[in-house]
Amino acid sequence: MVRVKKTPKIETRDASGRSNGFLIPIYNVNEPFVDPAQRPQQVYCTVVAPGTVKGPHLHMRRWGLFTCILGDVDIVVRVGPDRYETYSSGEQHDFRTVQVPAGLAAALVNRGDIPAYVLNMPSPAWQAHDQDDHPVEGWSYVFDTRGA
Repeated sequence: MVRVKKTPKIETRDASGRSNGFLIPIYNVNEPFVDPAQRPQQVYCTVVAPGTVKGPHLHMRRWGLFTCILGDVDIVVRVGPDRYETYSSGEQHDFRTVQVPAGLAAALVNRGDIPAYVLNMPSPAWQAHDQDDHPVEGWSYVFDTRGA
């Protein structure tokens, strides 16, 4: 089951009370959102160029945990034969964190005009000797990369 968590954007202030930016609390080991068995083992940023798609990718052991921190991205997940669900993350979508279980193929779609910076916090971590990348057969979803 794909899980989604709204991630608040919290305004930060300097000592005099003036706004000096914001923070986005993406992952906290003390929150129950991620089961201990799927806790992130790696963190990396992938950038999806405007009007492009990364994927679909299929991992049989690795769970994905995605949060778009700049721009916006749709995460398209195949949840059954010819059944797809779309989850959005990024600036216009409350910086949602989306957890994609192992065994479900998924793709990142940027329909915006700027690059989308997406943090992926997978479990287990990628390893050169065991990449856990599998062919995605029967993917029928038609991507629309035009503006959101």
